Amino acid sequence: MAHPSPEPPAGPEQPAAERLAAELRTSISALVRAGRPHDRLAPIPATVLDLLDRQGPMTTAELAASRGVRHQTMAATVKELTEAGHLTAGPHPDDARKKVLTLTARGRGAIEADRGQRVGLLARALTASLDASEQLLLARALPLLDRIAAELGPADGGGAPADRGPISGGW
Repeated sequence: MAHPSPEPPAGPEQPAAERLAAELRTSISALVRAGRPHDRLAPIPATVLDLLDRQGPMTTAELAASRGVRHQTMAATVKELTEAGHLTAGPHPDDARKKVLTLTARGRGAIEADRGQRVGLLARALTASLDASEQLLLARALPLLDRIAAELGPADGGGAPADRGPISGGW
């Protein structure tokens, strides 16, 4: 069952940029939702593993700040990932009260497998639904999406939009 979009219907009274923005948001949301059932990891743990993989070791507080969530919320996720063997906590070089979280080989393998699953799924969908000229058109549009993302600001508290981390709305 399709969920109604919260945006007002696009029509002539709505400025062109707003109509395009509403359609872009709807399309990207549908793409993300369609891929989620195939993900190996839940969105929140995948985002944490991805951040640590792309940005390096961080504290729980840094992870929480990067995602805009409470420390306690992130601590529960970190505990779960540590117990699963995906993270290890070591001493902070400057503050003995803090722990620095690092991906383990198991954690790196989990996020790489999750990414590979998503990339493979998208590649099959692209091949099945778009001809070569449409694939080229989409490839040419990616830098435009990166510029839009840059204008909005980094979604993860760091890193350039072009590093194409996971699309996740788990928080």
